[in-house]
Amino acid sequence: MGGHAPTGRRDALRNRTLLTRTAREVFAEQGLDAPLDVIARRAGVGNATLYRHFPTRAALVDEVFRDALTETMAAGTRARAAEDAWTGLTRYLHAVFATLAADRGTNDLMTTSLEGVTSLDAVHAHNRATVEELLRRGQAQGTVRADLATEDVLLALAALGRVVPALSAAGPDAWARPLALLLDGFRARPAAPALPAPPLTEAQLGTVLLALGPHRRR
Repeated sequence: MGGHAPTGRRDALRNRTLLTRTAREVFAEQGLDAPLDVIARRAGVGNATLYRHFPTRAALVDEVFRDALTETMAAGTRARAAEDAWTGLTRYLHAVFATLAADRGTNDLMTTSLEGVTSLDAVHAHNRATVEELLRRGQAQGTVRADLATEDVLLALAALGRVVPALSAAGPDAWARPLALLLDGFRARPAAPALPAPPLTEAQLGTVLLALGPHRRR
């Protein structure tokens, strides 16, 4: 009885830590669609060990990224504190896109809707609330076009965010130019034509974000 249980617990903790660290590296390189057997092999454990700790891909993603997106939420809090809403919005979106460009796993996480990843709920809710508040204040201050909806912005950001990994081939900050063009379309202008259709509903946006996601293996 003596040392077997403690040793087993230590081995289990070591394997879980190793799998989490390795998964973070593989997701950064290949995105959230990376094969789980690649993660197990690189970690030096069997598939059975991986599935014993993480029965589903969502469970592994939740463990890997639970603490990784806190800076994005902090950036949103700082943006809301800005007196000028347009300045807060542009700084926030630049911070978000710098995060999206850092690795493919974070990009997949932030630009799609992944079912079963519970740690994402607070991040997405905070992001939506940040955008919503800054748009409302910007419209009141006359810097954001009056007919722009939160869903318009979230959809446009997700679509642009999905191409950030491909843009990285042109340079680490290649996303800055299309983001600047996108932001220019959000600005209030006296002669700007009205948008041609109503914005998506929140439910419709969720469906689109699910469709944008990678084909996820088990």
